[in-house]
Amino acid sequence: MGALLVALILTLVLGGCTTAPIEQADRSVPASAHLRNGPSTAELPRTDVVPVADNPTPQLPVTVDSVGHPPVTVTDTSRIIAVDRNGTLGNIVFALGLGPRVVGRDTSTAFPSALNKPLVTNTGHTLNAEKVLALRPTVLLVDENTIPPQAVDQIRAAKIPVVAFSATRTLDTTPTLIRSVAAALGVHDAGEALVKRTDDEIAEAQKSVPNPSGNPTIAFVYIRGPRLVLLAGPGSGADDLIKELGGTDAADNADLTGAYTAVTAEAMVKANPDVILVMTQGAESVGGIDGVIGLPGIADTNAGRARRIVEMDQTEILAFGPDIGQVLGSLAQAIYV
Repeated sequence: MGALLVALILTLVLGGCTTAPIEQADRSVPASAHLRNGPSTAELPRTDVVPVADNPTPQLPVTVDSVGHPPVTVTDTSRIIAVDRNGTLGNIVFALGLGPRVVGRDTSTAFPSALNKPLVTNTGHTLNAEKVLALRPTVLLVDENTIPPQAVDQIRAAKIPVVAFSATRTLDTTPTLIRSVAAALGVHDAGEALVKRTDDEIAEAQKSVPNPSGNPTIAFVYIRGPRLVLLAGPGSGADDLIKELGGTDAADNADLTGAYTAVTAEAMVKANPDVILVMTQGAESVGGIDGVIGLPGIADTNAGRARRIVEMDQTEILAFGPDIGQVLGSLAQAIYV
């Protein structure tokens, strides 16, 4: 997630999947009734991307929208590069069955079948135009926030088709993003199959959430060392996860309205989460679970007292790609007994 995500979050601080969220009809169950005590690690049941099709044949040419730019015509998908800070675009391309056509990847596209592809991003997820051009791609997929924009422009100037997608990552935007990537690569049928599989996995994940869940208060805490601790709130994407997991966003208790807000000890105590979600790499940046609990205010929350810290890899937890059903199921199993 690195410097780009930090920059985006600090900007906020300073400045469909068709499955409906789980309905909790009975609010009388205590919040802690089904919760595990102690730290947990949420891991996906499968470590690699499983394609829905075996190298499908693209139907080309196609002309598609590109966020912030005129429509783009794609005539050749034999050499694909997909880049965004979460690795979501790369995940989608591989899940569509087009992994054999990928010639470069970003830092977050780190599942086993992609690791043999050369990196085209530098530290902080910045795109390296020279590395991209050296790989002679026939199409480049980026999101609207890919940096630096000059690198993207340099690649466009080299007459390589560049398709830009929305950078918004939520449950509601996942099917649209899958369909948009599939359309840009000329594999409509594979896109529809992938949307269906994703919806089916979300429905399966819901079975891991007790109903009623007890409506526990859940916080997503973004950590990059002890001096950068942010509480996720509305519009962060974490609020979608929490709702789908049968919980209440702790940011609501603290009356926070920003997607990410620098959190004081007092605000954390007021939020008083029953469970705290963190990125594994964020926890590592403060020395692990004990370091998380030692952050201001956390030890004085229900989550801190019960050591209910659930960690998950940063390339998975907020990617909102084809694996979102697995993410939800893994988190649910880590949160609930």
